[in-house]
Amino acid sequence: MRILHTMIRVGDLQRSIDFYTQVLGMRLLRKADYPGGRFTNAFVGYDEESNTAVLELTHNWDTRSYDLGTGYGHVAIEVADAYQACEEVRKRGGKVTREAGPMKHGATVIAFVEDPDGYKIEFIQRKTA
Repeated sequence: MRILHTMIRVGDLQRSIDFYTQVLGMRLLRKADYPGGRFTNAFVGYDEESNTAVLELTHNWDTRSYDLGTGYGHVAIEVADAYQACEEVRKRGGKVTREAGPMKHGATVIAFVEDPDGYKIEFIQRKTA
């Protein structure tokens, strides 16, 4: 067994695709419209779905925004350098909500950015041997 994808609902599909591809450097892997259900699914990721877990962005055509609720946490992405990753996000027009630095009560370097719908993405700096 393996994790295939995590689905998040987005209010503006193209804006979200642009964020995940242009700001975070993922690729649009596939996209499909479902007119009968009035929604579109787009899958984005760093590698093919056969190799790794990806994100499913679901856009319900009649819904412009969602209440994120208090149960959802974040998506975590490993990066070589969290400080540099934050700079790249800023340069590409993204929003950094927690600057890179050691996590509280630990030594792991982390940072948080936010996608256009308010979902949190955590950068976790790869540990060096």
